[in-house]
Amino acid sequence: MSNSTPATGNEKTKSRGKRSLCSPSRVIHIRQIPDDVTGAEVISLGVPFGKVTNVLMLRGKGQAFLEMASIDAAVSMVNYYAVATPLLHNQPVYMQYSCYKELRTDNQPNQAIFSKFGFVLKIVMFHKNNQFQVLLQYADAMNAYYAKMALDGHCIYTGCCTLRIDFSKFTKLTVKYNNDKSRDFTRTDLPFGDGHRTVETSLSAPFATQNTVFPSYTGPPGFAPALGFPQGAGPSALPVPGALGPLTVTTSAAPGHMTVPGIPGNSVLLVSNLNPEAITPYGLFILFGVYGDVHRVKIMFKKRGIALVQMADATQAQLAINYLNGQKLYGRVMHTTLSKYQTIQLPREGQEDKGLTKDYSNSPLHRFKHPCSKNFQNIFPPSATLHLSNIPPSVTVDDLKNLFTSKGSTVKGFKFFQKDCKMALIQLGSVEEAVHALIELHNHDFGENQHLRVSFSKSSI
Repeated sequence: MSNSTPATGNEKTKSRGKRSLCSPSRVIHIRQIPDDVTGAEVISLGVPFGKVTNVLMLRGKGQAFLEMASIDAAVSMVNYYAVATPLLHNQPVYMQYSCYKELRTDNQPNQAIFSKFGFVLKIVMFHKNNQFQVLLQYADAMNAYYAKMALDGHCIYTGCCTLRIDFSKFTKLTVKYNNDKSRDFTRTDLPFGDGHRTVETSLSAPFATQNTVFPSYTGPPGFAPALGFPQGAGPSALPVPGALGPLTVTTSAAPGHMTVPGIPGNSVLLVSNLNPEAITPYGLFILFGVYGDVHRVKIMFKKRGIALVQMADATQAQLAINYLNGQKLYGRVMHTTLSKYQTIQLPREGQEDKGLTKDYSNSPLHRFKHPCSKNFQNIFPPSATLHLSNIPPSVTVDDLKNLFTSKGSTVKGFKFFQKDCKMALIQLGSVEEAVHALIELHNHDFGENQHLRVSFSKSSI
C-alpha cells in the first residue's frame, strides 16, 4: 500500500498529546498492533460497522490506518471500541480518528487489490451475458469473506470499474493453463495453452477452506496466506455475516445453521454483571437473538446477575460477543464471553427453577432459521437508531412515538421510508434506551396478526 497521504511522522506530530483534537474522520488510526497481525485482521475490526474502503499497515511501528466508507461507520466503530477494547492476538489495541480524511493510494501502479485480503490461489476470467466476469479462489474462506465485505462496490480506478462481488456456487477452480485468462498461482508448470479453462465443483472443499500454507507466497508484504483467529480474539475475531451460507459448511445439528472454519466450537455464552432486578430469560433471548438464533437461556438460581445463553452455533456465539460485550443493559455494563459449558441443561422434573431456564429452540421469533434470510445482511452494532418493519397501514407516526414513549424511551427523531411505509427509522435518546426498547417492543402485537419487527440500524436520522 502507498503511504502517500498519511506520512507517519506527520501523524505523530499532529497527534502527540492532541489525539482528541482530530474531528471525526473516515480514517481511523490504530495503535499498539502486534507485529504478526495481518492486514486482513485489522480490516476485520471495521467490517462489523460498514464497508472498509482502504487499509494501510505501518510495519515495525505497530500502527495501521483503516478507512471506512462513511463517517457514520467510523464513528460507530470508534464509539464501540471505546467501551469494548478490541484484542488482536490477545493484545489490546487502541484507536482514534486520524487527522487525514482519506487514504490516497490511487497513485500506486498495479496494485494487487484482492491479495490484500489473503493468498489468491486461482483466477479464471470469462465473458457471460455480455459481461466480463471473474472467478477467484482464496486459500481460506474467511479471506474471501473479508474481500467481499470490503471490495463489493469498490472502484478499481477512481470513479469507474465498480466491482460487484458475490459468492460463487462453485467451490473449487481447476485451471489447465497459465495465461492472460486463467492462472493457478500454486503451479508454475502449467502450459500457456489456448486460453481454455474449466471450472469444477468439489463438495468436500467448499471455496478452498483447507488451511494450506504456501511457502512461495509473493503477495504484498505483511499479508498472510491464510487467516485464522485465536480463541478469545475479541471483536476482531468475527465479522458480520453477510452471506455466510454460501461460504461455509453446514455442521450444526440445527438445520440451516452455518459455522466458519477456525472459530472455536463452543456456542454457549457466559453473560455477567447483569441487573438481577430487571433481567429475564426472554429479554436475553430477544437481545442476543439480534445476532443469532438463541436456543436456551439460563439465569443462575443463586446468582441472578449471571446467565448462560446458548446460540445455534459457534459463529453466532462469537458474533454476539463481538457486539454485546461491554454493552450497557439496565444500568450495568454487560460482560459476555464463551462459557466452559457446551450446552445448557434443562431443569429436571421437580427441580426448583422459578422459570429462570427457558428453551427457545423452536421459537418462531428466530431471525436466522432460513440460511438465505436478508437478516444476515442487516446485522449492525447496537445504536440509538432502530429499524422498524412490518408496520400496519393503520399505524401512524404518533402511534409509534407514543408506543416507544410508553416504554420509557425519549424519541429524538422519526421517519417512514419513502418507498415502503411498512418500514421506518426511530432515533431514541441513547444506545441503552434503544436496547431496552428493542427488548420490549420486538414482536409487539398490533392486532390482526401484525407484529412489529425491531432491529438496530446502521443509519441515523
